[in-house]
Order: sequence, then structure tokens, then C-alpha cells
Amino acid sequence: MLDLLREAYPEAGCALDHGDNFELLVKVVLSAQTTDKSVNAVSGELFALCPDAESLAAADEEELRRILKPIGMYRTKAKNIKALAARLASEHGGAVPDDYDALVALPGVGRKTANVVLAVGFGRQRIPVDTHVFRVANRIGLCDEKDVLQTELALMRKLPADRLTEAHHSLIFHGRACCGARRPSCEICPVLGHCAYARASRGLGDPAKKNCDEGAGM
Repeated sequence: MLDLLREAYPEAGCALDHGDNFELLVKVVLSAQTTDKSVNAVSGELFALCPDAESLAAADEEELRRILKPIGMYRTKAKNIKALAARLASEHGGAVPDDYDALVALPGVGRKTANVVLAVGFGRQRIPVDTHVFRVANRIGLCDEKDVLQTELALMRKLPADRLTEAHHSLIFHGRACCGARRPSCEICPVLGHCAYARASRGLGDPAKKNCDEGAGM
């Protein structure tokens, strides 16, 4: 399945444009419940005003809200990235730490965000699980889990250790391009012959159907 997805989406990678790990971290925090495209659209003005942790920590929060308003949840996100930057400046010399525990201790940073930064920014093998990865992995039968954490742990056990980050990007691209939440485009699916959902649809068993249906509204 990974080989087929790699062939189908050779361009799969991080869709958040970033120049360094500081920009990456901030943009992953901002991407919660919005699209990467919308975050990219506001980031030019944001990083022109605040190119590093020190300047972001000192920025006027009302100005940050104005810049972030188009992406939604802008009040919370403005507060979080300002607090995050202050913590980076005071505890890490303005640099983004390459340690999971240090990352999740930062304001607004959860497990998925930390794993994205470690994978994309530091080249670690990680399988961050967002809504696309959760839906697609359980739908096609890579795992059969009920929540994000158990999905991540199951994928770590099942997938090759040196292809976790690749799988993360491939599953996201597949979720966006083909395996949509409400109506998967099975007729063009590159992994149709191996897909648990497709087998269930043909009455050949349904090991992933329940999670697929539960994730249909995600």
C-alpha cells in the first residue's frame, strides 16, 4: 500500500510553507481546524512582523488577532503563539527544541504538532495523526482503532519504522485527493485492490467499515 501511495503521490510532503523550524512550529499550531492554504496566506504578514521568537513574544496581541482573523479561532491562536514564542525565548534561547517532551510543554502544542515538527523539521520518523490520517488509515485497513492515539500506536507497530513520515504525508494526500470524508472516490483509488472498505462494500468482510463510517463526518 505504501508503495502504491508513493507512486500515486510522489509530491507528498508538508504543505505548510516554512523557512525554518520556528515558522514551521508556529504554522502547525495555526493550522488547527483550518487549511494549510489559509495558514500560508496569512503567514507572510505574520513573519514580516515577527521573524523570530523574540519579536513574536513582544508583538501586540491585538495586531496578531488582526492578522490571524481569516483563519478562525484567531483569538486563541494569537494568545497561544505569543505565549509559545515567549517560552521559546525564555527557556530555549529562541530555538525550537528537538525533544518531544519539551515541545508538548509549549503553549498550544499537542502530540500531533510535536510529531509534525520532529518529522518535518528534524527528520525524525513520526506518524502524526490528523483527521485525514485517522480516517484513511482506519478506512483502508492499515489499522482498526477508535481514536487518534491508538491509531498512531497501531501504525507505529505495523508500518516500517523508516517509512512513518512518508506514510503520514501519503495518507494526507490520499485523503485530500481521493479518500474523502463523505464520499471516497473508489473508482480512481490507487490502493483499491487492498482496501478493507472496498472489500466490505463488495461483501468480502468489513474489518474497517465501522471506523470508516464513524470518520465520515471528520
